[in-house]
Amino acid sequence: MTLQKADDSLSAAPAAAPRRRRRVARTRTLLKHAVLVAAGLVMLYPLLWMIASSIKPDALIFREPSLLPTKTDFSHYSDGWNALSYPFGVYLANSAMVVLGALLGNLVSCSMAAYAFARLKFRGKAFFFGMMMVTLMVPIYVLIIPQYVMYSKVGWVNTFLPLIVPKFLATDAFFIFLMVQFFRGLPTELDEAAKIDGAGYWRIYFRILLPVSVPALATTAIFTFIWTWNDFLSQLIYLTRPELQTAPVALRNYVDATSGASWGSLFAMSVVTLIPVFIVFLVGQRYLVKGIATTGMK
Repeated sequence: MTLQKADDSLSAAPAAAPRRRRRVARTRTLLKHAVLVAAGLVMLYPLLWMIASSIKPDALIFREPSLLPTKTDFSHYSDGWNALSYPFGVYLANSAMVVLGALLGNLVSCSMAAYAFARLKFRGKAFFFGMMMVTLMVPIYVLIIPQYVMYSKVGWVNTFLPLIVPKFLATDAFFIFLMVQFFRGLPTELDEAAKIDGAGYWRIYFRILLPVSVPALATTAIFTFIWTWNDFLSQLIYLTRPELQTAPVALRNYVDATSGASWGSLFAMSVVTLIPVFIVFLVGQRYLVKGIATTGMK
């Protein structure tokens, strides 16, 4: 009888071990997800607070820290839309124009420069690529004054040209580097097969490499959209006329025009300004993840 009990206990011990490991694994997973959810809520709290404040009466915005307002006031959206010299749609249209120009310029010029660095052979390629990478370490504040003087002399101040034309000259080294890494990961047999069929450099670029570079191009497009749409300093410097100002610059005018009295309108128009960024990121999220994972940035 004693021997039978001992045998039963020995056979039950191995069976209990996997159950304990599964319980420990589930506990760790729950704790990990709980920590991630808590961290996510902490990061999202400012955004949620801004959205809640956009529908609160002005008197309760700073007195009532709760995310669930006791009173709602949706008039901030209509008042904020018409609070400045022009309807807020004018500033959104200006931002869209600048973003579309910068988007097209980066996609064309950076992809062409990346194709040259990644697939072509020419004298001094390593040197020029290194010089291009060095520009990543140059602060933008070092370039603001000489660029402004140059654009002022050619009459480009108070136009969209200083914000769009440089993008067609492959000035964003980060995107060139990103696409160079992607092009280097493509098999060179594609180029060789195209050359055997009589394709030249331009045809290889347009017909072979660009169609398979959608993840890298989408990543460049998404980052360009977000960074240009949210850019404040450059647009503040070059666009001083009210009818040319973009959405980030216009948001600053709510505080100046009302001496800080209409915070609700400011938060409401901030929410409106964030909607395009959210939509672009939501639509292009899978391309963004795939592009970063396949360009050596991981």
